[in-house]
Order: sequence, then structure tokens, then C-alpha cells
Amino acid sequence: MARKIYTPEQMIGMLREAEVRLSQGDKIGSICRSVGISEQSYYRWRREYGGLKVNQAKRLKDLEKENQRLRKAVSDLTLDALILGRLLRESTEPPATSAGHQSCAGSDCGIGTPCLSGRWLAPLDPAETSPARHR
Repeated sequence: MARKIYTPEQMIGMLREAEVRLSQGDKIGSICRSVGISEQSYYRWRREYGGLKVNQAKRLKDLEKENQRLRKAVSDLTLDALILGRLLRESTEPPATSAGHQSCAGSDCGIGTPCLSGRWLAPLDPAETSPARHR
């Protein structure tokens, strides 16, 4: 069965007609068949548009569209903020140390490279550190 798209005005008109016929004693099934909709559509429309007037239904749809547009704008801005925050964190983090080198924190690590404290460290030679050399 082909799906038909009704405007809110048409839906409200069908609901009003159904209400009048219900008050006259007709059953929901016969009303829906004569109007050309399913019972499921009737109950869904009644839940959404029941008691609304045509101008209120138009306003409701306009507000839903505006809400959808604003949600999309907020999600786009949030995504931009997350990306910028990640880039900022990555650009301000200190460089990672090499695999065999730990932070010396002022002590000699002995690998012959500048230490994180800014001092130049000479390579560690067992002959230089022996107790006999310091006598």
C-alpha cells in the first residue's frame, strides 16, 4: 500500500471528523476506513495533534524544525570545540622521552645528550666513575 503524506491541517480535519462520528456512535474501525487511514495512524495523530487547532499545529511544526536546526548547529560547534581542544593539548604537551632515557630530574643519566633539565650529560664510562680515579 502506498504511503500518503498528510499535512497537519489535513490530519486535524480528519481527527475532528472522527470525533464527530465517534460522538454519533460509530466505531473507530469504520471511521478510519471511511476516512482512508489506518487505526494506528488515527491513534498516533490523536496523540500528537489531539486538541490542537490548525494554527497551533503549524506553530508546533515550525518549532520542531527550528529545534532540529539549532541542535545541528550546537553539535557542529561542539565538534569544532573538541577538535580545537585536542589540537591545543597536543601542541602544549612536552615532547615524549626516548625509550631508553628517563627523566633525570637533575641527576646524571649518562647517555651523552642534553637532559630535560637543560644540562649536557657526558656518556657514562666505567673508567671515569671508578673510585680509583677520584683519589
